[in-house]
Amino acid sequence: MFFQLQSTDPGGKARAGLIKTSHGEIETPIFMPVGTAGTVKAVHFDALKDSIDASIILGNTYHLYLRPGTGLLQQAGGLHRFINWNRPILTDSGGYQVYSLAQMRKILDDGVRFQSHIDGSRHHFTPAGVMQIQREIGADIVMAFDECPPYPSDRKYAEKSMHLTHRWLDACVQTMQETEPLYGYDQYLFPIVQGSTYEDLRKQSAEYIANSDCPGNAIGGLSVGEPHDMLYGMTETVCQILPESKPRYLMGVGTPENLLECIHLGIDMFDCVMPTRNARNGMLFTREGIINIRNKKWENDLDPIDTDATTEVSRQHSKAYLRHLFVSGEMLGPMIASIHNLGFYLWLVRAAREQIVAGTFSSWKNKMVKKVSTRL
Repeated sequence: MFFQLQSTDPGGKARAGLIKTSHGEIETPIFMPVGTAGTVKAVHFDALKDSIDASIILGNTYHLYLRPGTGLLQQAGGLHRFINWNRPILTDSGGYQVYSLAQMRKILDDGVRFQSHIDGSRHHFTPAGVMQIQREIGADIVMAFDECPPYPSDRKYAEKSMHLTHRWLDACVQTMQETEPLYGYDQYLFPIVQGSTYEDLRKQSAEYIANSDCPGNAIGGLSVGEPHDMLYGMTETVCQILPESKPRYLMGVGTPENLLECIHLGIDMFDCVMPTRNARNGMLFTREGIINIRNKKWENDLDPIDTDATTEVSRQHSKAYLRHLFVSGEMLGPMIASIHNLGFYLWLVRAAREQIVAGTFSSWKNKMVKKVSTRL
């Protein structure tokens, strides 16, 4: 995988870069909309391509394996063709779903046994098996199988979990070396740093992951309930160790403030369900702050949702109309809100990139953090 570091901000560790894959280029910093089961909830692909202009989206190994199944995906020629998306895709390995299925799974040395949340059927994920599933899905970037410890975790458990993740990584690397892509283009493995909120474990894990010499690296096990200062502290520690010459992906993060602060620390890639999940509940992110569109204060506000927004729906429709859709239970409300929020997140990382290139990111970031965190 080609990655070029194009610019760094003199006031911090913020970076602007370029990733090239067989399905297109990705300018970083980047936010990746979450398309867990082959769909970004409530957002049509035309909007993803045109209004939002997402350069990469996510799929999830666990969910796609259970439904529709990799047999159908292979028959279609891979996930790209199945969903008619010709831009890059990243697939999470299912490690986070293992974490979230605490009552329905058992972690073993060789992998995880779990019950499907759909029908209760029993399955066994191993590192080699998960890599093969991701071969069958066909994402451009595939994640190593890991175990995500909960927060808080006692040190003994966090350390044991970290070593398990490292052993699984070795098996993932071996499987990727011994197998070939199925659809005629390269796939790139990203390992995942773990270690909970213990700084020495995070350092140890970051060194192990860096030594695996994979095309990119990810940081997992954060944004699972820990305070923001811990999130930033662990991210800073890990970024000091992971190589500058490869992209860094902070998994599952987060709020607009989180993105800005972690870009400042040297992160290149983000994903989170927050913009779409919050949109479906009526929470909008804007350049001036956060709006709960259900509040009565917007009932007669005929101004656009966001005059300066990059998405056309945000400029075309008023706050009063969007509130009307939500209080009336109309499906169009969550759809408009989802497009708006994703458009805002993509605008935010692109604006950050412009500021990095201009050498003004740090001062701009400090102003923007206050704005995007304000409740309107």
